[in-house]
Amino acid sequence: MTEPRRRILLVLGTSAGGVGAHVRMLAAGLAGRGHTVIVAGPRSTEEAFGFTASGARFAEVPIADRPNPRHDLASAARLRALVRDADAVHAHGLRAGALTALAGIGAGRRPRLVVTLHNAVTAGGAVGAVYRALEVIVARRADHVLVVSPDLGDRMRSRGARRVEAAVVPAPPLAEATRSADEVRAELAHRVGGSVADRPILLTVARLAQQKGLETLLDAAAGPYPGDPLFVVAGEGPLRPELQARIDAEGLPVLLYGWAAPADLLQVAAAVVVPSRWEGQPLSVQEALRAGRAIIATRVGGIPDMVRDAAVLVPVGDPAALREAIAGLLGDPGSAARLARASARRGRELPGEAEALHSVLEAYGPGQGWAGEGRTDWIRSE
Repeated sequence: MTEPRRRILLVLGTSAGGVGAHVRMLAAGLAGRGHTVIVAGPRSTEEAFGFTASGARFAEVPIADRPNPRHDLASAARLRALVRDADAVHAHGLRAGALTALAGIGAGRRPRLVVTLHNAVTAGGAVGAVYRALEVIVARRADHVLVVSPDLGDRMRSRGARRVEAAVVPAPPLAEATRSADEVRAELAHRVGGSVADRPILLTVARLAQQKGLETLLDAAAGPYPGDPLFVVAGEGPLRPELQARIDAEGLPVLLYGWAAPADLLQVAAAVVVPSRWEGQPLSVQEALRAGRAIIATRVGGIPDMVRDAAVLVPVGDPAALREAIAGLLGDPGSAARLARASARRGRELPGEAEALHSVLEAYGPGQGWAGEGRTDWIRSE
């Protein structure tokens, strides 16, 4: 049976990473199946992810990270013109979801609204109160809420969401390495000013931001450990000066590497360490599983369901537990090898693009086809 063609609106806010990559994957997959897709979001997301190159149309709608009443009203009005002619609307992120829900008020025809929540709200005070209000808007007005972790699902049900299910957010296939393992080690040696040939490399791939728990990683990095490991943190972010100052002051064996192709560094990683305060379905963990690397991670968000028995899990914000897990892995090569094999096995089980597309099409509900074949006014509305 031929799948009815639909007009699908995908909405996202500011993104430089996983959310934008996920939306691009959906846009390409849905367009490839014959659906007409518009992606609405900030101009920077089109520049970063190239939605139009994936077969979708792009409509510029500024959706910033923080609430701004004047700008948000203008964005909601822009979205309203796009929402009213869609068959399904899929917003990504709490801010995008709430604005899209509000845009549907007074739009006339109300399409099915699906919202995927990719992150937890961690802010407190007045900002936290605003985000809790946005959660209520999404919970009450979305037909279907997809969440990247069980705790997010519980939170949205408590806010009154009618239908909550697990989101499928697969990482792209792991890219081929651009350099050999020897070349990567030579570069690391140059950066730290000494040989790393016999040192275990403990890799963390993370934005240098509060959510990633990097202060706990630095607490644990002092060791001592067998083998004199080098901790390599691949990523950039606002905490770089603060983290580097502490590394220098305490003489910690930590290299802030900057942005990198994960496949290059995964070649030389003895283990991947994830000290985050919260994660949903992090692409870095999926990449580590697919590469068959031993993983030590905090027991938060969606990580336990993702890794199952293929990682050592520790409490969040507990440097002693993290230090013990690292020392145990480095001191027992047999256990590390077993964990790496479990990681590779779990990596082969992870869902991919086909499962993600099936999941969202199920959430969009039965396809009714177009209200009128050959319509172009919705496309022109961008």
